[in-house]
Amino acid sequence: MPVTVVVGTQWGDEGKAKLIDQLAAEAEIVVRYQGGHNAGHTVVANGRRFALQLVPSGVLHERVVPVIGNGVVVDPVALLAEIDRLEAAGVSCARLQVSSRAHLILPWHQALDAAHEARRGDAQIGTTLKGIGPAYADKARRVGLRAGDLADQRAYALAVADACRLANAELVSLGGASLDVSEQVEAALAHGERVAPYVGDTVSYLHDAVERDAAVLLEGAQATFLDLDHGTYPYVTSSNPTAGYAAVGSGIGPRHLTRIVGIAKAYCTRVGAGPFPTEAHGEAGDVLVERGHEFGTVTGRRRRPGWFDAVMLRHAVRLNSLTEVAVTKLDVLDTFDTVRLCIGYESGGAPLRTYPDRLATLAAVTPVYRDFPGWRTDLTGCRSWDQLPPAARAYVEALEREIGVPVRYVGVGPDREQVITRA
Repeated sequence: MPVTVVVGTQWGDEGKAKLIDQLAAEAEIVVRYQGGHNAGHTVVANGRRFALQLVPSGVLHERVVPVIGNGVVVDPVALLAEIDRLEAAGVSCARLQVSSRAHLILPWHQALDAAHEARRGDAQIGTTLKGIGPAYADKARRVGLRAGDLADQRAYALAVADACRLANAELVSLGGASLDVSEQVEAALAHGERVAPYVGDTVSYLHDAVERDAAVLLEGAQATFLDLDHGTYPYVTSSNPTAGYAAVGSGIGPRHLTRIVGIAKAYCTRVGAGPFPTEAHGEAGDVLVERGHEFGTVTGRRRRPGWFDAVMLRHAVRLNSLTEVAVTKLDVLDTFDTVRLCIGYESGGAPLRTYPDRLATLAAVTPVYRDFPGWRTDLTGCRSWDQLPPAARAYVEALEREIGVPVRYVGVGPDREQVITRA
């Protein structure tokens, strides 16, 4: 069976978890391939809301094996807290596997995250302060600790002490306070003892699964335009959410990735600083935030709202080799008299249909809109394409023409049942 990748195509918060939850019903294994607990995924199943951060969305299906891949950075404290919440809600995490190659986030990473953001002053990137960037930096500097290190507690204790001392020197240089090494070692050992049973060689496990033709779903966090290489740098995350990294972050070779599903909201949002050509201010923006409940799952921050940007999506199609797209939250637009769709940019008075490669150019573009009549109809009860009003279908069909790949799924509400599948 094909390996399916699900990737966000905007600046995150597109509703990936709900589609992953739906696709997981057809999968045997669901793998998270990058990011950390800075990502928030919300799934509504049978009227119950589950907020996930590290544990793959497939955990909500009893027969699915959820895997945290080698490309993820794992905070043991956050992971254990999430496991405890799920178990208390009656969701078993006994099947969870964590890659021995996944790097660990430890308390000094969060301290360094905060210290670096404070030093930037007004130029802050707007990180979640979860320690993601410093953990990936340690991975690149080859001084990080990995989940596999938990197998030898004596060696792990020594490694934690050394790493903490190294981090303390950097914290002091940034004007911060150093951490108590003994306390850090004691806490790390306690948390590590609980995490260790979940840790294993997930790369070999996944290859064995692919060879026996198991259905595998690879789940990315964040989204294309937060990608470290292809996003609106420096206002990006510290990893690569794009589909190409799914192979790296899971250990499954790229020739096995045959289906790549992009998730896009019927409008657009982003969190924190950075250019946003279609940002909607005033009443329209407030309506999008209120109806879409656009506040961060992890941070609670209000997201910046805007209209759908087809220029972005065309670029996301290219970067990810998307085979199809799911458009979520179409119902959020139910009350608008006019729905706007950005079909191009102007730069210096000249048309620009491709996505700029420079941040300064993107910040200066003027969006070119095509306006559509709103449908002024509650879509949340629609369960088939034909049940959507003609104006809503016309809007989705226009998106499809602009981005050049089929819109296969349309979301009309938060519940797992509120997804229309097109033939």
